[in-house]
Amino acid sequence: MLKGIFQTKSIASILSSAEGSGGHLKRTLGAWQLTLLGIGAIIGAGIFSTVGSAVAGAADRPGAGPAIVLSFVLTAVCCGFSALCYAEFASRVPVSGSAYTYAYATLGELVGWIIGWDLIIEYAIGNVAIAISWASYFNDFLIGFGIHLPSWMLTDYRTAAQAAAQLADANAAGIDPATLSALVRQNASALDTAPHLIGIPFVFNVPAFAIVALITVVLVRGVRESAWFNSTMVVIKLAIVALFIGLGFKYFKSSNMTPFVPNGFGGISAAASILFFAYIGFDAVSTASEEAKNPKRDMPIAILGSLIVCTVIYILVAIALTGMAPWRELGTADPLSTALGIAQRGESGAKWEGFLLNVGAVIATTSVLLVFQLGQPRIFFSMARDGLLPRWAAKVHPRFGTPHVTTILTGVFVAVLSGLCNINEIVDLCNIGTLFAFVLVCLGVMLLRFRDTDVEPGFRVPGGPFLVPILGTVSCVFLMNSLPATAWWRFVAWLALGMSVYLSYGYIHSVAGRATGRPTRVDLPLKLAAFGFLALAVGIFVLPHELSPSDLLDSVKDSSAAAHVRAMWGIAVSLAGVVFAIGGLAVSRER
Repeated sequence: MLKGIFQTKSIASILSSAEGSGGHLKRTLGAWQLTLLGIGAIIGAGIFSTVGSAVAGAADRPGAGPAIVLSFVLTAVCCGFSALCYAEFASRVPVSGSAYTYAYATLGELVGWIIGWDLIIEYAIGNVAIAISWASYFNDFLIGFGIHLPSWMLTDYRTAAQAAAQLADANAAGIDPATLSALVRQNASALDTAPHLIGIPFVFNVPAFAIVALITVVLVRGVRESAWFNSTMVVIKLAIVALFIGLGFKYFKSSNMTPFVPNGFGGISAAASILFFAYIGFDAVSTASEEAKNPKRDMPIAILGSLIVCTVIYILVAIALTGMAPWRELGTADPLSTALGIAQRGESGAKWEGFLLNVGAVIATTSVLLVFQLGQPRIFFSMARDGLLPRWAAKVHPRFGTPHVTTILTGVFVAVLSGLCNINEIVDLCNIGTLFAFVLVCLGVMLLRFRDTDVEPGFRVPGGPFLVPILGTVSCVFLMNSLPATAWWRFVAWLALGMSVYLSYGYIHSVAGRATGRPTRVDLPLKLAAFGFLALAVGIFVLPHELSPSDLLDSVKDSSAAAHVRAMWGIAVSLAGVVFAIGGLAVSRER
């Protein structure tokens, strides 16, 4: 086995490294600011967009209907177990890095790397989805003032191409294009109206790119300034959510609540896996633990407090939403506005409430963007401090005291992808990556109790070292199992790509690893192993991700299947990658 890849770092060494590196962060945040960071991260795109899909369902899964309230409770319970584990870690290991640092301390360097790489899916990739959602609500906000941006500035090329194909199919079948949704028609027009670069239509989500760029500038300036900016937005959006809840009870119809459980427990559990996206964020508080004034007290308050507050708000919103309109009509991208529009049908006068809801959605998603953009650079910062990423990534701005290098790099990465990507597939990928991180944190707490007992423990998970962590692990695996095959294929491919990066850079540059006498250069066997994992990732990305493993094998056997060629090539490249990876690791072990 490669030397020292499961070697852990003591909590004492982690704390001394953070304080004595010359690159530690300023402790400026109190419990109130940290709690608002959590609320700011949780209440956002999830409650303003994905709740509609969870209520009404989709072609491949049933909706929860009015029982969406139970779905929220189920998801909150699952997240609650993980939140308790995060609280113990954050109070005992108060440094930046979140689950990456916790895994390194308890499960070793390799697992720490895997979870650090995985967290890119939660924070950076998840923020791509949030930025795209923000752009949609911002466009609705501009329309309220009579400002109409061209369609090629409001979507991505792939979505526009899919919409154009739908329009072409409708015309070929003699179907009136007017029967298609306004969003499909708008996206389809993007290819025709877009300017061309080198003969290619320039279709790019400009508002999504712009908001990420603005948030990046704010975060480079300083976390204290960012926290106050976030606190202001949180207060405003909570007021607007309270307005919606009040309107919901004003227009409430008991007939909309029956049947309460239209699709049984299957609908409730399927909705819970989707609603998990609405709860992502409480763990983001832990990334700022190195900037907490009193982390042993403030971090548990902030993590658990933000989760409890948001769960109560979500339940009230769910009751108001399903009481205002028939649940089958809520499967839109803006379900709160849709429900209000249905409730106000036939009423005269200006619909100022709908305008305020759009304002609230813009503010809500902005605050989520802020917190997630704050979290990802700090994870990179911690990984660089450990040598798993280049040392220049651990630089702190001499004036602002922020990890400005990783903040800028993250901002560029997220901004560009926000302009190019499709939101639907990103949400599922974000969910599975976050749930995997939660599983490792729950497992890590069980080991934490028996390591470094000389360190003052701070907050402890109630019920002993096993009960809550095991319940958290089981509940997260349950939600992961409800996600589609596309999320699983892409998740495995992402982890394989991460292993390639670790073997080609992190393994030989690790600070802890070099202390054990690791080589300072990547030898040929390691290069072959790294190439193998890269090939495995490419092969899996080539596979038709909508197919389950059994359907994939059927496509390989059936030469007439539409996915036959992709399945053959994907499996061939993946198998070749496995051979190179195992062979390279085996030779490295012998040496």
